[in-house]
Amino acid sequence: MPVVVEGPKIAALSCGKPAYLVVLLHGPGSSGAAIIDQALNWAPTMPKADFVAAEAPFPCASGGRQWFENADASPTAINDGIRATAPLLDVFLDDVLAQRRLPDSHLALVGFSHGAMLALHVGLRRPKPMAAIVAFSGALYDERALVEEIASKPPVLMIHGEADPIVPFSAMTATKERLKALGAPVKSLRRAGLGHAMDDDGVLVAGDFLSAFVVHKPAASAQEHDHG
Repeated sequence: MPVVVEGPKIAALSCGKPAYLVVLLHGPGSSGAAIIDQALNWAPTMPKADFVAAEAPFPCASGGRQWFENADASPTAINDGIRATAPLLDVFLDDVLAQRRLPDSHLALVGFSHGAMLALHVGLRRPKPMAAIVAFSGALYDERALVEEIASKPPVLMIHGEADPIVPFSAMTATKERLKALGAPVKSLRRAGLGHAMDDDGVLVAGDFLSAFVVHKPAASAQEHDHG
């Protein structure tokens, strides 16, 4: 049976039990090792956080791992694949939180490409709101289902290259508007000239966002997460 497993991690720099958890979801044909290095930029400002890269459950024919098995790159096929894999990620998140005895309100998801789509899909449907979601080069293609299924509204940051040939920039802006219409707090960062990739400036902005909403929660947001 396919499962999501724990890949490379960066343990909390502070001594003792971690107080926060950031889970990173890589893109298709990649691996946890390819994305965990981004967390090196964030660890110094989040010394009480564990950073864990999740490994996608399926092998990719071209190498690496993928979140679902489907050669069809249409939005419908991607959405179907993500919907099928979402329960596997939910089980994984429950496990890694339980291991650390942490609540959802101390969890953040960071994803790239299909990993970003999965982070958005799962993060907006978990009954207990997490601290934050960061989506690099991702979008959602299930507007109607999300309206019916959204269960929580954590802060979301979407970072996207204007020259992305895989997930069009317009798909990100459409997702942002849908989330705003549903009352989810969402921000975006456009990267001029960037394709389907994570760049240094985007990674730095993501770190500021994680620090602000995971470690230094605004009072209203912290109250909502504690009692939501």
